[in-house]
Amino acid sequence: MNFLTAYHTDVGIKKQTNQDSILIHQAQSDVGNVLLAVVCDGMGGLAKGEVASAMMIKSFSNWFCVELPVMLSEGFQPEALRASWENLVYTVNRKIGDYSDKTGVSMGTTCVALLVVDKTYYIMNIGDSRIYLISDNIYQLTKDQTYVQREMDLGHMTYEQAMQDPQRNVLLQCVGASSVIEPDFFMGDIDINQCYMLCCDGFRHVIDPSEFFQYLNPGVSNDPAVMKQNLVYLTELNKQRLETDNISAILIRTY
Repeated sequence: MNFLTAYHTDVGIKKQTNQDSILIHQAQSDVGNVLLAVVCDGMGGLAKGEVASAMMIKSFSNWFCVELPVMLSEGFQPEALRASWENLVYTVNRKIGDYSDKTGVSMGTTCVALLVVDKTYYIMNIGDSRIYLISDNIYQLTKDQTYVQREMDLGHMTYEQAMQDPQRNVLLQCVGASSVIEPDFFMGDIDINQCYMLCCDGFRHVIDPSEFFQYLNPGVSNDPAVMKQNLVYLTELNKQRLETDNISAILIRTY
């Protein structure tokens, strides 16, 4: 499996700092190319959210370089990956919590991670950053860990009500600000001529999924420069529609 990649991140129209952090790593291995992509959306007082998101990204970067090669050499197992990622998250959760205690500033971060090994994708999600599969249509692969998503799951709220609810951005958990972390895990088959888009919530609040499909589908994502250009276009469209959050996304095309 081979990959084309592009990314874009923007502070947006309101905030003074960009508290998002992103990561894309690729490497050649005995099972072919492997790819790791991560988007973290930091939050916290005194613009310290970028500290939390950067700590998460640094840990994933170290994991890719140190732990993943060992896992691949020993025979890659999904159960081992889940245990390793859970340990990574719990460790970073403690570190961010300790840092918050020392500085007196509360902070945390969402985290959505995509790993591709051989012909399978593995996803971990905490919070409300998302991953979409874009092929013949657009499919959301993650589920938001938010108050309104839980209310919809329980049948207490419709989608339309959720979009208007004043608590629509309330997270049920995030790394660094939750005493208990319960990541969601997903896996599935991956094929050529597909696109995977990771984004923070600021990238998708005011953009319709059909617009994502129009600009990020495999048919138009044949060149990294074009992929980057389309991410920039959608970012600027967000800003024109008065999105106030930081805006970040990664686009991956398989071939």
